[in-house]
Amino acid sequence: HWEFASLISTVDRSLLRIKKQLISVISLCKERGLLHSAKASELAFALDPLPKDELPPSPPFTEEDAHDLDALTLAKSYFDLKEYDRAAYFLKGCCSQKAYFLYMYSRYLSGEKKKDDETVDSLGPLEKGQVRNEALRELRVELSKKHTAGELDSFTLYLYGVVLRKLDLLKEAVDVFVEAIHALPLHWGAWLELSNLVTSIEMLKSLSLPDCWIKDFFKAHMYTELQMIKEALQKYESLIKAGFSKSTYIISQIAVAYHNIRDIDQALALFNELRVQDPYRIDNMDTFSNLLYVKSMKPELSYLAHNLVEIDKYRVETCCVIGNYYSLRSQHEKAALYFQRALKLNPRCLGAWTLMGHEYMEMKNTSAAIQAYRHAIEVNKRDYRAWYGLGQTYEILKMPFYCLYYYRKAHQLRPNDSRMLVALGESYEKLSQQVEAKKCYWRAYSVGDVEKMALLKLAKLHEQLNESDDAAQCYMLYSQDIFSCGEQLEHAEVSTALRYLGQYYFKNKLYDEASLCAQRCCDYNDAREEGKALLRQISQVRDQIETPSADLFAPLSNNTPVRRVSPLNLISFTP
Repeated sequence: HWEFASLISTVDRSLLRIKKQLISVISLCKERGLLHSAKASELAFALDPLPKDELPPSPPFTEEDAHDLDALTLAKSYFDLKEYDRAAYFLKGCCSQKAYFLYMYSRYLSGEKKKDDETVDSLGPLEKGQVRNEALRELRVELSKKHTAGELDSFTLYLYGVVLRKLDLLKEAVDVFVEAIHALPLHWGAWLELSNLVTSIEMLKSLSLPDCWIKDFFKAHMYTELQMIKEALQKYESLIKAGFSKSTYIISQIAVAYHNIRDIDQALALFNELRVQDPYRIDNMDTFSNLLYVKSMKPELSYLAHNLVEIDKYRVETCCVIGNYYSLRSQHEKAALYFQRALKLNPRCLGAWTLMGHEYMEMKNTSAAIQAYRHAIEVNKRDYRAWYGLGQTYEILKMPFYCLYYYRKAHQLRPNDSRMLVALGESYEKLSQQVEAKKCYWRAYSVGDVEKMALLKLAKLHEQLNESDDAAQCYMLYSQDIFSCGEQLEHAEVSTALRYLGQYYFKNKLYDEASLCAQRCCDYNDAREEGKALLRQISQVRDQIETPSADLFAPLSNNTPVRRVSPLNLISFTP
């Protein structure tokens, strides 16, 4: 009992320390106009309030801070009004670290605002346009000098990293973000920027990061981004147990993780819980709308769209939700219009680019779809949906070598997604690389075929290659799969499988099994006549041989008829 009480008090003390750190960093970010303090505030709100005597003290005030106080207060008020040039003007010549950061940050945001305005004014969202933030090069030169002299604090290091990333100096940006994180481990903005530059688990492991509790949040976020969902969920579960059980941030991240592995029911349940806890939340609602779209839940999607319009109709997420709503109603032009609106609000919105690509695909506008998907990849090279979408567009254009390249990229990002594997198999088949196609189809079946297509395609490929035993085995597995899943799939070609199996058993003189397949064929309009013809053939030779009947669609076992004809070895097709 004493040990347990001691453990509880240790946990309480560590949560108290974390709460103090969060309150301090929120204050530091707010003073500098950094919006990432919102996430820290969400985490702080999930923890118990601090007693008055435990509240962290204000940061020390230097002589330079006192000297710059009036200019900083004035500039910050202009900054809050988004008058960035005006803010920068009044901060010129200030010496304190806080004032210098706000001076440089105002110049950066001024350049970003002008760039976005120019993008919206002069270009449609699908035109490439070399619009750049003109302030970036000047900022880099100035910050580089200070960096070499060792005069940058954690926040200015973070800004230097952002400038380098925008100039595509990615290796230098990673080093600077790591330095910024070491200088102030609790600045979530620096962790987030770093996450956008980590491209693999090997790169993540190679980073030298400070040993701080927020590192677990970063790792969980990275695992989700790198499609390592099992590891991400374990991390979030441990964070909930550590004391963050009330955190809406964690609930939203777990919901996104379930969305990524297509566990739609779990994700929907979590998003609904999130809506109860935080009804005016707009963050992640575009992901929620994707789930409602996949489930064809029109009334719920309509309600969500109306609700978000009431909260804020000019948020990117709101536009994406409305776009999804119109797409579900097959009004693809209207849907594309709302995704364009989302991109005018934020040209770096990954989801909007990808979804707009899908809409152009529906409208048979392949060139626009290709451009949209390419923009999505520019924003985030880890977006498997954009790579997959590009593969589909080139498939429509009958360019299988291009398809293969893009489907491979999608498969690398989602190695256990059967849809990528089936698409790869189809591309290999079109390029007459049958062995590779077989490997892909069999792997798609092995990892859990979402659309129940892999076995059917594998069986047809075996049939084309006159590999009758293997074709029969695949058709049998396919039929069992379709019957065991209960729901009748739109594309299910059970009649094709039964027709083939009937003929296969007949040729191998297994007349009872052939008869069973022929009878099943009679249940399907497209196979009825062939089924009747086969039954007539069987009745003519029935007296020649007798074989024990078997339930064809029972799970495979050693006495399955096909085993007696020829033991089949599909393991050789496993890559």
